[in-house]
Amino acid sequence: MKLKIQKCGNNLALRIPAVYLRHLGIRQGDQLRANLTVDGSIYIRAAGWDRKAFARELEETRRSMPMTMSVIEELRPAARW
Repeated sequence: MKLKIQKCGNNLALRIPAVYLRHLGIRQGDQLRANLTVDGSIYIRAAGWDRKAFARELEETRRSMPMTMSVIEELRPAARW
């Protein structure tokens, strides 16, 4: 299949047919990895899940959340037994 490079704002974009995306399970917002091969081709594949990056993001999120009373402890006094 021949694809066409198109202008997208100030950038150039390659539109990937929806049937290819569905087959690969790629959706809008997913990250892809692109590499140049020895023969000058472009190799594009879905970026794998990065455990270390996920752990860093989780730690940053945890630090940004205030430590408060647990939900159970907040609801227990109002519970009707």
